[in-house]
Amino acid sequence: MYPFTRQFIEYNSNHSKKKLGMLILDVKGNYYKQVKKYAKQYNILKDLIVIELKSNVFYNPLHKPHLKPQVLANRLKTILLLFSENNSDDYWLDKAETIICEAIKLCRLYNNGYVTFLELHKLITLPNYYKEKIAILRDLFISSKLSDQQIYELNQSLDFFEKEFQNLDTRTKNILISEITRITNPFISDYDVMFTFCAPKNKLTFTGFQDVLDNGKIVVLNMNISEYSILSKIISTYLKLDFQTEIMNRLSKNISTPSVFICDEYDKFASKTDGDFFSLSREAKCINIVSTQSYSSLKNTLKDDSSVKVIIQNLINKIWFRTDDTFTIEEAQKQLGKEDKEKISKSISESAKETKFSYITNTLNSENSNISETFSTYTQNDFIFESNFFTQNLETFTALTFLSDGSKIYLPKKLKMFPYFKH
Repeated sequence: MYPFTRQFIEYNSNHSKKKLGMLILDVKGNYYKQVKKYAKQYNILKDLIVIELKSNVFYNPLHKPHLKPQVLANRLKTILLLFSENNSDDYWLDKAETIICEAIKLCRLYNNGYVTFLELHKLITLPNYYKEKIAILRDLFISSKLSDQQIYELNQSLDFFEKEFQNLDTRTKNILISEITRITNPFISDYDVMFTFCAPKNKLTFTGFQDVLDNGKIVVLNMNISEYSILSKIISTYLKLDFQTEIMNRLSKNISTPSVFICDEYDKFASKTDGDFFSLSREAKCINIVSTQSYSSLKNTLKDDSSVKVIIQNLINKIWFRTDDTFTIEEAQKQLGKEDKEKISKSISESAKETKFSYITNTLNSENSNISETFSTYTQNDFIFESNFFTQNLETFTALTFLSDGSKIYLPKKLKMFPYFKH
């Protein structure tokens, strides 16, 4: 992944308006060091934005005033799916999405349009806090400080909370609150996390990807998933969705600035909507480079074979290293196709003129026997690469590639890779 990253950083690094806007995600938390090295090498350190704790970068994932509450709530539902072992029961996630949506509406009304995970957590989990904010909104309504649209949204939210949410039985309500706090808790349980991702509006230094794409900046997440398991997944997935939304918004406005999305250990952040984005983002000139341990890792995250296949088939260029995963091998074989192969069969037969039965040894004994051996060849349509090619023939630093230059597809080849650290 590093050689690709270096090339993208170097590309048009001397042209302020032609540099590539990039998002780089990595679960191990060490990618940013190499990116920083390349950025320094090509004199664009000022364009590097490293999102991490205890830094001067403050980012609030929920501060998207141009997006409707339904869109923000759906993003959080997408993230919740990453933590759900079984995605077959959609009731709880759908209901949690609705609660979050209505809470975002209320928060925007009493907090001058500014929403944080801390505010959502308090609104949904603390009844007295909810009542305090409703009292503020009542005063705003009485003093005619709300627009017609705000009054409509206030009525919708009040109807939901007062007539539906508050009337749920205790068990159901607690389950829904538990689902929502799976996202909000990581942001309020640690001071550094809250300070970085729930900062006051006037302290925010990174507000989204519009400036990143306009001015060719590089956003890197530095957050080790083993140390910040849930938080790392939330922020990574949110950055990915935010990046994808901005790309598609620009496409709708006929703006197609070249951009790059790089994700190591992609299976940790994959979502079902990625397949649609990969298929549409080519028109927006977005280059997507992702790596995963196996296709089974993706299937384990998405819990859906068809979604995995949609994502795979939208990734045009593929590089396979040695693997023992049967699902990966089978899918790779299908993508690489079949060819007619010549097969050889061999048979040996024996014939005898006289055969006698021995009562002593209880066997048949042949006399004047002949042995013949027959070889035959036939053609069979079979996979180009056998399973043992993936498991035995790919040595360290070799790979099977299926590549395209944009106009034609090259034949699959076994290539020797040159490790970046040996140069």
